[in-house]
Amino acid sequence: MAAMKVHGNVFSTATQRVVACLIEKDLDYEFVPVDMRSGEHKKDHFLCFNPFGQVPAFEDGDLKLFESRAITQFIGHVYSGKGTQLIFENPKKMTIMAVWMEVEAHQFDPVASKLGWELAVKPMLGMTTDAAVVEENEVKLAKVLDIYEARLAQNKYMGGDAFTLADLHHLPTVQILMGTQCKKLFDSRPCVSAWCAEILARPSWAKVLAMQANN
Repeated sequence: MAAMKVHGNVFSTATQRVVACLIEKDLDYEFVPVDMRSGEHKKDHFLCFNPFGQVPAFEDGDLKLFESRAITQFIGHVYSGKGTQLIFENPKKMTIMAVWMEVEAHQFDPVASKLGWELAVKPMLGMTTDAAVVEENEVKLAKVLDIYEARLAQNKYMGGDAFTLADLHHLPTVQILMGTQCKKLFDSRPCVSAWCAEILARPSWAKVLAMQANN
């Protein structure tokens, strides 16, 4: 039995982030499905893993973690010798990469998640998309992507010269937005478009999407 466990839902972007990381690192793990429709993530047995009642939760032996980006960083550092090297050993390179992980978490993801909710999730649930929210956040996303375009004109990847967690953390929300009208915002920026095509084509991400398709 795998020592590592991921308690999550395959449709959760945060869960997908952790699973993609584990696959990149070629690590064995057990996936423990959490039934969010029944509110399992708000029940006591799950709250002992994450008191905020959100997926995913992660176990490695006696260590229990929550927050997907913290989990991926733990995996990247502790298992640095396995699979894809998702961090830099050089402190300067690592710090620059950390800057762009922060950018993803605080500049890109809040806007991208709002757009994903309005343009992908709401229609699926039969809810009405709020056009004003979409318009406001498309403007915000365009500004972020202008900065990404400048960054990626100088570097092949967001964190530097290799694929790292700074790129991997983007995968779930980029995947969602590429299936919406926001695709044009990525496609109209050549460096961003090439970066998206490359990271979305990674075999690890194909495996995450296959897990989703089988549920």
